[in-house]
Amino acid sequence: MAGRNATAVWNGSGKDGKGTLTSASTVLDKTQYSYKSRFEEGVGTNPEELVAAAHAGCFTMKLSFVLGEAGFTPDEIETRCDITFKDGAITESHLTVKAKVPGIDKDKFEACAKDAEENCPISKLLKTNITMEASLV
Repeated sequence: MAGRNATAVWNGSGKDGKGTLTSASTVLDKTQYSYKSRFEEGVGTNPEELVAAAHAGCFTMKLSFVLGEAGFTPDEIETRCDITFKDGAITESHLTVKAKVPGIDKDKFEACAKDAEENCPISKLLKTNITMEASLV
């Protein structure tokens, strides 16, 4: 299966070096990352940003499937993921979800969102506290 691997290349020391990330799909194609893009405000991405994108994308797709199984088709689901990186570890992944789902009530939506939070593959992968805010708009 294509698109399920990525390669990191790093040159130099941890603080002064720089690296690139390339994904099999080439969505990332020698994308720059460095100490500054990870711990300061440098140009480029960083592992935590990529984890946030993976968690937001995975959760959002899972929520669409869970809603479908419950008989609802979302018009739109928007999920922001904020990763907390503290003392050398990812300590939290917080999902903020806004969804337009015709015909669903608040309780049913929250139950579907909780199911997706607990069962999306990236949630299962992360060994950290995962929190979420979900709202219908």
